[in-house]
Amino acid sequence: MTNNKEQPLIYADNAATTRISETVLNTMITVLQNEYGNPSSVHRLGTQAKKQIDNARQQVANTLGTAFNEIYFTSGGTESNNWAIKNAAITQLKKGKKHIISTAFEHHSVLNSLESLKKQGYEITLLNIPPDGVLQTEQLVQSLCENTGLVSVVLANNEIGTIQPITELATICRSKGILFHTDAVQAVGNIPVDVQELNVDLLSISGHKIHAPKGVGALYIRKGVEISAFMDGGSQERSRRAGTENTASIAALGIAIQEAVKNLPQRTTHLLELRERFIDGVLEIGRCRLNGDRNSRLPGNANISFENVEGESLVLLLDMQGICCSTGSACSSGSLDASHVLLAIGLPIELARGSLRFTFSEDNSISDIDYILSKLNISLKKLRGTLPIV
Repeated sequence: MTNNKEQPLIYADNAATTRISETVLNTMITVLQNEYGNPSSVHRLGTQAKKQIDNARQQVANTLGTAFNEIYFTSGGTESNNWAIKNAAITQLKKGKKHIISTAFEHHSVLNSLESLKKQGYEITLLNIPPDGVLQTEQLVQSLCENTGLVSVVLANNEIGTIQPITELATICRSKGILFHTDAVQAVGNIPVDVQELNVDLLSISGHKIHAPKGVGALYIRKGVEISAFMDGGSQERSRRAGTENTASIAALGIAIQEAVKNLPQRTTHLLELRERFIDGVLEIGRCRLNGDRNSRLPGNANISFENVEGESLVLLLDMQGICCSTGSACSSGSLDASHVLLAIGLPIELARGSLRFTFSEDNSISDIDYILSKLNISLKKLRGTLPIV
């Protein structure tokens, strides 16, 4: 993806956010201009807006393999995770269960929600992650107790992209009457996601990871799951999430999630080709390592640690060459701390600080990969002192 022949602009940070698709943008413009009524109003513009929300809810439900009335719209993945974890915890506490299990490499919206609950007296267990970045089922089984009311494990890690055995974990919890939540923000649109196959009770998604706008997401709540309302107010979202709906963004999410899965097999093949070419090329450069299992990971994700390099400096050098990537989660951008995800899988702090995340989309090409590899090699030589920085 380039903007001109002189200076390419290659975007390889799709785990942070994605470019809004043309179809999604046109949908938003149409809704904003023509169907701007309040969805709670009974006049024609209100009912038209309500229809847009209903259509989007059905589109999301169909994609996730669930029912219309099990989808609740939110402002994004962070809100969905907060709602699922904090409010499910409140419900479980009423049953005398105050123990919650998660992992040490969850997204900050999960970890900080758990930290908030810990201050309120909940017992929190964070499972360690093996070096390959894939949680072992036995680790969860050994941590369960009679007091456990909720388990939250990410479907695909937001930094290293490793995919977790959610179906196995959730099935164990279901058999013991323990609620199971998964953060599927990075997974939707990259791998098949079906809530029935996963056997989960709660599942979070975010629009801006799948070419929809920022500020919209959804939470799947399985029918029969007791969970209190996230916000008090009107009767929107069946009285569980009050506030006038963001109609245009919700409509955009419905279109985006359909587009995301429409050609998933073909897109996966393309992303795997890009990822494997990139990983092979980086490993040939030397003095680096791939973080997380090479196969059990999202097709467009490659997280690399470079020896004797500071990650932020490398990002800036690559940016000067028109390459956009990151040192990890965009939610931690600007932090000098090493990635908690990489530390959780056992990386030494020096390697963790020298790590970059490259995440590709269908907009990327083989020529993009080759250009990144070429500039990456030069940038590493500059940072390691074998070439002058000019």
